[in-house]
Amino acid sequence: MFSNLPPTENQESSVEVRNFFDKFFLHEVSFPAAQIDAVVGFFLKRGFDDVASKSVSIVLLNQARNDSVNVFELVDTLKGLTDVQLSQVVAEVLNAYREKTSILGYKTSSQADSFESRNILV
Repeated sequence: MFSNLPPTENQESSVEVRNFFDKFFLHEVSFPAAQIDAVVGFFLKRGFDDVASKSVSIVLLNQARNDSVNVFELVDTLKGLTDVQLSQVVAEVLNAYREKTSILGYKTSSQADSFESRNILV
């Protein structure tokens, strides 16, 4: 695989790509332990799996930092939501961090209580 010939264009570009990805995971994000424990504990108490609660918590902590919102106030507002509403909020927040080609969805049932809908047979 090694050669005495000068490097070709493909080999030079692979070095650039390797250097880029070697630095990809160097960005560290840190939060106070009290904030992490509070948010993770909230989602664990609401029935989320351990890994899911940690993943959602990190996304919410990042978003709270970006929006300059106190994390404890954010958790207090989430406490008033039902399980379905909480799942919808989590899906919306996670979709903001996903690639636009892949989104999480949920089904909403549309109930039309108009006079015309009573006459339609299914």
